[in-house]
Formats: sequence, structure tokens, C-alpha cells
Amino acid sequence: NMASETLYIAAPYKHSRALSKASGVEVWMKLENCQPSGSFKTRGISHMCVKHKNSPRFVCSSGGNAGLAAAYSGKQLGVPVTIFVPLTTTQLVIDKLKDEGADVVRGGAAWDECNQNALKFVEETGSVYIPPFEHPYIWEGNSSIIAELDSKPDLVICSVGGGGLMCGIVEGLVKRKWDDVPVLAVETHGSNSLYQAVQAGKQVTLPAITSIAITLGAKTIGKQAFELTKSHPIIPCLVSDEDVVKTISQFLDDEKILVEPACAASIAVLYNGKLKELASSNPKLGNVKKVVLVVCGGSGVTIEMLKNWKQMFNIK
Repeated sequence: NMASETLYIAAPYKHSRALSKASGVEVWMKLENCQPSGSFKTRGISHMCVKHKNSPRFVCSSGGNAGLAAAYSGKQLGVPVTIFVPLTTTQLVIDKLKDEGADVVRGGAAWDECNQNALKFVEETGSVYIPPFEHPYIWEGNSSIIAELDSKPDLVICSVGGGGLMCGIVEGLVKRKWDDVPVLAVETHGSNSLYQAVQAGKQVTLPAITSIAITLGAKTIGKQAFELTKSHPIIPCLVSDEDVVKTISQFLDDEKILVEPACAASIAVLYNGKLKELASSNPKLGNVKKVVLVVCGGSGVTIEMLKNWKQMFNIK
């Protein structure tokens, strides 16, 4: 029975008066911040972990939400978990990983290096590697977001890091024969690996991530995500870190939900006029009335961090 095997929940689905008013379209929020482990990552990663529930150990390289989802899934399934985290990982996240019973190994300045260490450990120990975004099981798990919708939207908005969420959303749309529903794929200027790949017509590796949205920090977009831009109406879109910070603050006031910068990127387009601006020039967005916003969640935020970001950009 598959139903008892899922470790994620059917996330709340809720109309937002404030976002609808700000953007001029009807906005429905899929509140993935309510998932166990705090983000949409629980869907894809737990789905993959369930498929490998007889594994001796799960290994994941993520200083963030993928690691938290893997730690949660392992604990639920009774499988030990080792998480490799880059040196940039906050103590906040490391403590959360340890609270879920995971072993945490620090090493590698950035994710790429840290991932190499994880892969080596997998080889030595016969563990199962749980990638943060690039695997068909992960996309399949993430596609359940769309499976839960009651009716067809005119547009889905999501944030893009490595592209695992976007891949799942497109898979979900295709499964429901909603192939014509466009996806607005939002990144910040300093983490725009999808945007640059689409401009260049090939995967591009960014020299560095220069955004506060560190959990969008995949320097190269996933191969599958890039391929999908050729077959599905995907509209890459960029927002500034400053708008992201304004959005975290505004969204907290409006919806009483605190989101991390990576999640706020996709919400920013509804506050800052970007969606309206895109709709005026993009025929695919010409007749959008009902929008599904995936509030992807994430644990990398506190009120203190928000206060510091506001000071950084001189936001009152």
C-alpha cells in the first residue's frame, strides 16, 4: 500500500488575498513549508529513500534542506544517515541534522567539493547516495505537488536551484495532461544557472554564487531541468536579493509565514510587479488568472537573519 509508505504530507493549499491583491491575479499557495523537515525536499527525497528502505545507510551531500529531508526520512525508516555539509553550513542547520539523528561530516568549501567526498564515502561503505535534486525518483516524488491540485492553474511559479522542484512540477503537469501550463522558474541574479543556460543554449557553470539565497546555489543547473526548457513552456526569470529581503518581510506580515531567501525569490515576482511586466511581453502569460505558487519552504532563516539582511540593504 503506497499510501502508508509516503513520508510527506499533502501540503495545505490556500488562497492568498494579499498576494492576489498585490499581483492582480488569483494566487493559490501550495504550502510546502509545512512538510516534515520544513521544505518540499521531503517529497522527492523521502520518495527515493522509501524505494531504498532496505539500504544499510543513506548518504546525502547538502548543507541545507535536502540534508534535513534525508535525515528525517532515514529516521522514519530506521536507516542510519550521514550528511556531508560544506563549510558554509550554519550551526542552525547542523544542530537540526543532529537532532534528527544524522551523522554530520564537514568538508569542502562549496557543495561540489563536499559532494565528491560524499560519493567517495558511498563507494567505500556500500551506502545509497541520495542526491539533492538530480534523480528520476526525486522528480517523481516532487510531482505529487501537482497531483494534489484540485483544478488546472494557468501558471505555476517556483524557485529554481538545481532544478529538482521544477522537474517534478513539469512531470506532474504532463501526468495530468496539463502540458500547456507554463512554469515561471525564478532565480536570483547571483544564482542564475538556469537563466544563463537558456541564454547560452547549453548548461553553464557559474564562477560563484553571489546571492544571499545560498540554497539556490547550484553552480550548474541540472541536465534534466535544462532539457525540459526545450520541451515545456518554462519562463526563466530573475529577481534581486533586495527584493527577496523585502518579500520575506512582507510575506511574514501578510501570511504569518517566515521563508528563506530561496523560497522568497518565487514570491517576489508577485510583489514587485515582475509578473505583470512579463505578462505584457510574453504571450504564454497573456491570459493568466489562476496562479499556483509553490511556497517551497526551507529552514535557513531566523528573525535575526532577516534583521541583518534588512540592514544590509538598508530596508526599513
